Amino acid sequence: MATDLYDLTVPAFIRGLRSLSAILDKGAAYAAEKGINPLTLTQARLIEDMAPLTAQVQYASNSAKGAMIRIGALDPAPMPDTEQSFAELQERIARTIAFLQSVPRARIDGREDAEVILKTPGGDFPFTGRSHALGFALPNFYFHVATAYALLRQAGVPLGKLDYLGGI
Repeated sequence: MATDLYDLTVPAFIRGLRSLSAILDKGAAYAAEKGINPLTLTQARLIEDMAPLTAQVQYASNSAKGAMIRIGALDPAPMPDTEQSFAELQERIARTIAFLQSVPRARIDGREDAEVILKTPGGDFPFTGRSHALGFALPNFYFHVATAYALLRQAGVPLGKLDYLGGI
């Protein structure tokens, strides 16, 4: 029995975003408990040439909604990348989840072999719906969720593997 592309993407993105939200909640609570300026955490980087926590959340959001827009040939859902606080990042996650929940299943299923073009400043990258979802969008999404986890864990936030996985 085949698995529909919608089932491979939308629920995974929503679960990952909910995990990311819970991770951010722990980061905000840790900052409050330890008297740390929250911007110290939201602007944290693993290394100078990597984007900060705020961008990791924005990139995860953009990856999830962008995949559905490209695969489903949907109208853009712009979200300016201006968030700085934990509260603003949480709002971004909530808006992204709401967008994903609004994606009609019929716009994703059956598009496994449809041409999908990822346009970047470095050029256009052709995919099928399936190869875009499984070979680019989901790995990219999880990279940014894992990096956000790592940034907060490195800062001392008490996180574990189940926080990343969102429970079992």
